[in-house]
Amino acid sequence: MDARTRVAVSAVLALGLLAGCGDDAPTGATAGEPAPQATGEPWYDEVAPASPGGTTGGTGSPCPVPVSFPLADGWTAKAIEPPKGELAELVGEALTKRGGTTVRCEVDGRPAGGGFLRIWAADSPTGTPRAALEGFAAGAGETVAGAQFRDLRAGGFDATEMTWIATNPLAEEKSRNWALAIQSAGQTLVFAVNEGLITERTDVLPAYRLAVRGLAPGK
Repeated sequence: MDARTRVAVSAVLALGLLAGCGDDAPTGATAGEPAPQATGEPWYDEVAPASPGGTTGGTGSPCPVPVSFPLADGWTAKAIEPPKGELAELVGEALTKRGGTTVRCEVDGRPAGGGFLRIWAADSPTGTPRAALEGFAAGAGETVAGAQFRDLRAGGFDATEMTWIATNPLAEEKSRNWALAIQSAGQTLVFAVNEGLITERTDVLPAYRLAVRGLAPGK
């Protein structure tokens, strides 16, 4: 992404049109086992899942992906629409594509005091969950550092989870990111949250944990 596009993306995010690899240090269990408990940095497994307030996913839902998952109380799912107007051609793809993935939906927690959980689908059906995560982390035009991976069980699926620190090259802000990838019905899906200027880990991790621990095949 060139400098002009980055500036345009930042402007769109500021207007609210669409809110918004490092050291390889694998940790945790083998695929198929429950998530290990790692207190504190970087996983913060002591942060408990949120209380459920509904479900989404599957054909005909606001999140049309081949899985279903629980929504945190007060969080709502919605499809992502490309931005419109004079900036659409410049930033539309930049906001809906990232590192070989395309965004499918967003779960908005702002009314409940949280941030966002976004679900992305890998463009290639042959890629592994880990490859999808590596591409996703590197695909935002940010500096990625301190990447760690672990294999675990996420609801009814074997999954790979990644956490990393991203530095925005424009604002020079650092943020901790978490993402988990699974394969279902020939697709690789990425569930991603991050800390931000106005969100902390306790704002985003409970809804993320609830969603990924409750993953089930969609209908």
